[in-house]
Amino acid sequence: MADTKKHARAAEPDEASSVKHGDVSTLALLGKKQVLKRRFSLLSLFAFAACELITWETVLALFSEAFENGGPAGAVYGFIIAWSSTLSVYTVVSELASLAPIAGGQYYWVYMLAPPRYKTAFSYVIGWLTSLAWVATVATETLFAGTIIQGIMVLDYPSYDGQLWQGTLLTWAVIVGCIFVNVVIPAWLPKFEVFILVLHIAGFIAIITTLWALTPSIGSNASVWLTALNEGGWPTQGLSYCVGFLGNVATFVGADASVHLAEEVENAALNIPRAILGSMLFNGMVGFVMMITTLYCLGDVQTVLNTATGFPFIQIFYDSVGNVAGATVMAAVVLVLTWACAIGITTTASRMTWSFARDNGLPFSRFISKVYPGTQIPVVAVLVVTVFAALLTLIYVGSSAAFNDVISLTITGFYGSYFLPAALLLWHRIKGDIAPHGSEPESMPPSEVTASIHGGSQDPADSTPGYGQPGVVNARLVWGPWHLPSLIGIINNAYACAYMIFVIFWSVWPPETPVDAESMNYSVVVTGGVMILSAIWYFVRGRKDYKGPLIDEDVAAIMRVNSVVAVS
Repeated sequence: MADTKKHARAAEPDEASSVKHGDVSTLALLGKKQVLKRRFSLLSLFAFAACELITWETVLALFSEAFENGGPAGAVYGFIIAWSSTLSVYTVVSELASLAPIAGGQYYWVYMLAPPRYKTAFSYVIGWLTSLAWVATVATETLFAGTIIQGIMVLDYPSYDGQLWQGTLLTWAVIVGCIFVNVVIPAWLPKFEVFILVLHIAGFIAIITTLWALTPSIGSNASVWLTALNEGGWPTQGLSYCVGFLGNVATFVGADASVHLAEEVENAALNIPRAILGSMLFNGMVGFVMMITTLYCLGDVQTVLNTATGFPFIQIFYDSVGNVAGATVMAAVVLVLTWACAIGITTTASRMTWSFARDNGLPFSRFISKVYPGTQIPVVAVLVVTVFAALLTLIYVGSSAAFNDVISLTITGFYGSYFLPAALLLWHRIKGDIAPHGSEPESMPPSEVTASIHGGSQDPADSTPGYGQPGVVNARLVWGPWHLPSLIGIINNAYACAYMIFVIFWSVWPPETPVDAESMNYSVVVTGGVMILSAIWYFVRGRKDYKGPLIDEDVAAIMRVNSVVAVS
């Protein structure tokens, strides 16, 4: 028995070593050398995914979006549709992440899946769009945290007249906190995320219990399940539902945060899908419960919607518990979780930016793609995304309504970046172009990577300037260890694409009518402008620098050695 235990203990490091070696080899097959530290296990990655989604907290923060256009009934049924449909979208994203677990995510997948003629241009535009979406998400989440601080100050000091510029300054303080965790103490991030997951669950239970126990008057079933509102003044209730639906869509934006940590996760091809879908199921459930609870405990609608705090949920907390101290503690829980979410989103945004820069997709790529050897963190990328996010929050100084376009921008940007690889995946799976999982060795030593990865974008002799690599990745299309089988996968993939078109169409609509310069939704201008300008810049300059996802020099050196050995 003692010998058995001894052998079991001895086997554990070997198993861990095998998983680590498999991750490194998989990354080599995708043309990249391991440079970031794999800090995240399945538990810490699930915690990260769940705490970036923070659905019940976002239900509170964006409560008025779905409530004003659609009312309680629109918010409830819209949540169910958004939850189930977004789960379909992230199932496709999980399939792609399992097929190619790499920090670049969307732009890398597009390059793999697009027809040869369009690979580079499509990949370039999607890289810019994804980077923009994550920077906008950093701006949005940090602004939520900053303005929640301001809302709590209004609650505690009624004489305080909060100004928009003060909200922006508080947001910048939140951003500084995000930089500190990501740059100074990054090794703490996995444990920090597990702690926040515990707080995420405990905070949910505490707030739900408090609201049900202390709210003086609970609403009727009809007021929650059958009442519709059209505060946006739309010609029909149906239009109002569709416009308000975006509030529920925004609740689930960013569930793919785990994708961009692919090079910092153990057993990434399996653990990323598990984390994404597990967090979607868990957060959807708690988010729905919070939505129902909030609607039953709503109280006077006009008081809640016109609250001086700027956040209806803070007013609902105060009306329910009946005292400032209790409401402040409850709002502080939401604040801490929102701030923690912003920290993780900063991590994700920086990894996406770093990955695109190492493939020469951004100006000053050589500088942005540097990894600090002490902590194995792309420090410059962290600073780049936070500085641009801080600049985006300046919009709020001019108009709080105008900043709502940044929220719409995250939806348009993310769903645009998901749609193209999802559509290309559907095309390939219908054609049967994707080889079954296991048809190519999952894990092989770097000395054998030449069987599956080749140099050259279209011509194997083509060389890429900038970093000295012999070319770009041309990896085989082989299913990863996680994907939906045959017809089920095709149906889900097709539905996800149709849903994304629907979301993108409605994401550019203004929140109310008649539309003036202030209420206009400018996200279509920004998103379209980024895509057009990135396409123009690609033809002017980008195509000289960007050839697609590059093969790292160390991997390329092994390829050259193997080529010589194979010839001899």
